[in-house]
Amino acid sequence: MPDRIQRRGAPAVAGTALAVAAALGSAALGFAAPAAAASGGLSAAPATASPAFPAPASLPRAIGGSLLSSRGVIVNAARTVPRLPGVHASAFVIADAGTGQVLAAKDPHGWYRPASTLKVLTAITLIPLLNPDATVVASKLAASAVPNVVGLLPGHAYKISDLFTALLTISANDAAIALTQAAGSYSKGMALLNAEARHLQADDTVAVDPNGLDAPGQHTSAYDLALFARQALHLPAFLKYDQTRSALFPIKRGKSVGLYNQNSLLTSYPGAIGGKIGWTSAAGATYIGMARRHGVTLIVTLLHCPALTEVSSAETLLNWGFAADGKVTPVGTLVGPLSPPAPAPTARPAPAVRAVAHHSAVAGPSALAAAGFSGAAVIVAMFGLVYTRRRRPGAGAGAGGGPARKAGNGPA
Repeated sequence: MPDRIQRRGAPAVAGTALAVAAALGSAALGFAAPAAAASGGLSAAPATASPAFPAPASLPRAIGGSLLSSRGVIVNAARTVPRLPGVHASAFVIADAGTGQVLAAKDPHGWYRPASTLKVLTAITLIPLLNPDATVVASKLAASAVPNVVGLLPGHAYKISDLFTALLTISANDAAIALTQAAGSYSKGMALLNAEARHLQADDTVAVDPNGLDAPGQHTSAYDLALFARQALHLPAFLKYDQTRSALFPIKRGKSVGLYNQNSLLTSYPGAIGGKIGWTSAAGATYIGMARRHGVTLIVTLLHCPALTEVSSAETLLNWGFAADGKVTPVGTLVGPLSPPAPAPTARPAPAVRAVAHHSAVAGPSALAAAGFSGAAVIVAMFGLVYTRRRRPGAGAGAGGGPARKAGNGPA
C-alpha cells in the first residue's frame, strides 16, 4: 500500500510542527503499481484505500480545482496526444510553470513524507532573506546532522552561498540546519519555512525539520512540491545553485571537499534546468524536476517511488508533458502566492526588526519574514489553513529515515 500519511487532529500536529529534532528509524515499504490512464475522455481512477481508512464518499474542492481532490490518476486523455504513461509513484503532478496548468496528476493532494525535496522549500524561503556573502558559524546541532553531509565543523564560519550550493547539489543535511539557524535561530528559521508554505498556499505541507529527514507530523504533497518548484523558477540565485554541476566546499583552512550534483536529469535530459532528488526508507524516492523546451517550462513532481526510479519516471512524464501541453484540457491549476499583508505604518522600525536587519547573515526582513518570526501567526496559520482543509484518511502514519542508498547519497 502507498505510505500515505494519516491526517490527525490539529492540536497534535501543530505541536510537532516546530519541533527541532527529526525522528530517525527505518521501514521497509512496498510500492503500488500505477493506475492506467483512460484511452479517451477524463480519467480520475480511484486509488485503493487501506481497509483501516476507507475512502470517503465525496471530497471537498481542493486547492487548484475540484478534480485535484481525486486520489487516482487524473488526465484528460485527448486522442491527439499519446496515452499518459504509467509510472511507479504513489503521487505525481506534471504542470506548465508558465500558465500554471496542471496537465495530469495522481493523488496530487495526498500527504506523503517529502525526504529532501523539502530542501527546495528551505531554499526558496531563505535565499531572499540571507546575504550570500555573509557567513554563519556552524553549531553543534548542524555539525551533528547525519547522514549525507558536507562535513561542517562546529565553531567554524561558512559562507551562505557555499551552504546553498551544498544544500542543492549534494543535499547536505548539515547545510540545511546551518542555513536555518542563520535566520536568527533554528525555531525562527522553521517558522519562516512554514510561513512561506502558507504564503504559497501549500496547505498540505508541514515542515518539522529543514532537510526532509523523516519526522512526526512532517508531510507534503505532489501539488505543493509543484508550487515550490514554480516559486524557485522565479529566483535566479536558486537556479544558479541548483544547476551547479561541481564545486569545491571549504571545510577549514587547507581542506576542501568536492561537490557533485546528484540530479542526473541535468545531464541526461535535453532541456533540463533543475530539480531535487530525495530518499529515505520511509518516504521512498521523491523528486522535483524542471525542464524547458521551445519556450515551455514544465514541472514534474513525484512522491513515494521505488529507489533509483525517480529520474527516469520524471523523464517519461516530461516527454508526455511536452507532447501534450496545449493539446489537453488541464485538470487543475497551480495557484499563485497570497498577497502579503500591508505593514502597519510606524514612525520608526521596531527593535525586533532592527535586530534582524543587523544580523550578519540576513539581508533584511520582508513582510513574509516578519510574519514568520511571529510564533502566534504560524500557529494560527497551521490551525486555520492546513487542518480545516480536506480531512482525507490515509494508509497509516509513522516516521523513519533509513540508511544511505550508497556512499555519499543517503537520505537526500
